[in-house]
Amino acid sequence: MTIRLRAVWRLLRCLAHILRGLGLVLFHFDGLDAAGRHARVGQWSAEMLRVIGIAMQVEGHVQPGGVLLAANHVSWLDITALHAVVPRARFVSKADIQSWPLLSRLADAADTLYLQRERKRDALRVVHLVAQALSEGQAVAVFPEGTTSDGRALLPFHANLFQAAIVTSTPVQPIALRFSDAHQPISSAVEFIGDTTLVESLWRVACAEGLVAHITLLPARPSVQIERRALAQTLRDDIAARLAR
Repeated sequence: MTIRLRAVWRLLRCLAHILRGLGLVLFHFDGLDAAGRHARVGQWSAEMLRVIGIAMQVEGHVQPGGVLLAANHVSWLDITALHAVVPRARFVSKADIQSWPLLSRLADAADTLYLQRERKRDALRVVHLVAQALSEGQAVAVFPEGTTSDGRALLPFHANLFQAAIVTSTPVQPIALRFSDAHQPISSAVEFIGDTTLVESLWRVACAEGLVAHITLLPARPSVQIERRALAQTLRDDIAARLAR
């Protein structure tokens, strides 16, 4: 099977899996409790990675109870990869996702919190929502770089959302993400930067060989009596050190 034929087959299976996910959300989610929904989210996410040709390598364990997860951001695939490992996580994502066909409905079902980055005051609203979720013992995931990078170097971390962990005395767990393939330790196939469209990115991922999502859950950091910028820098250093190995 040629690379192009295999890519088309993967994308067709990917579309079918998205439609199955929509069916699950529309017709079954209302009858499930939180644990049941989380289980379905984890299963669906792991299967999505498999059908598009991505294996997973996971190290570490998620902090139990309320926890703020802070990960570096490489691709739209990051959320699916993290949901496969931490299906109870609620993500803070840019509001643009709400305009993505089909995928926006799945994001809504996973209780995504949307941030309108062009509105400066919206960050304060989201901080309050994240703080409430953390105080209820939930796991909330953020990408403090604020946008995707090429996976080779970390961008500066924005500190605003860490205030939610500080005011609720919730631990923050850094997560290091990296994608490799059969030819590169840091795959260019998953890059989602610049003017790259979702369709272009999907095609590159589907064409790639031997893609592996490496997910490392590092030890959680306490947020008590620490300034948010200092906390952001500590977490960035933790992730950078892991990615440098």
